[in-house]
Amino acid sequence: MFIDRTKIRIQAGHGGNGVTAFRREKFVPRGGPSGGDGGRGGDLWLEADESLNTLLHLRYNPEHIAERGRHGEGSNCSGREGVDTVVRVPVGTQVFDAPTGDLLYDFTRDGERWLA
Repeated sequence: MFIDRTKIRIQAGHGGNGVTAFRREKFVPRGGPSGGDGGRGGDLWLEADESLNTLLHLRYNPEHIAERGRHGEGSNCSGREGVDTVVRVPVGTQVFDAPTGDLLYDFTRDGERWLA
């Protein structure tokens, strides 16, 4: 089956929440803040791949969400960043915005990447 048009839903990962924590030790009466920042959410990339010639793999897997960042912890520990997600598309693929119909990107070369 040859599929040359499909609609997918993509979403970047949410960032992790920071934490409010205070340093507590026996002989430090007011230790001060020690909370960590939340990790950044993962990005979602579209990448052209000349080994693909159809959008069939996207027709049956229409939702792509990058990994979220982890929450911060005490002792100034920041959360881990989310892993980026790469969606492979054939060379010649055009990306349109669904509500407006505007052309967002046109893949013309193998290995070309676009941050969605």
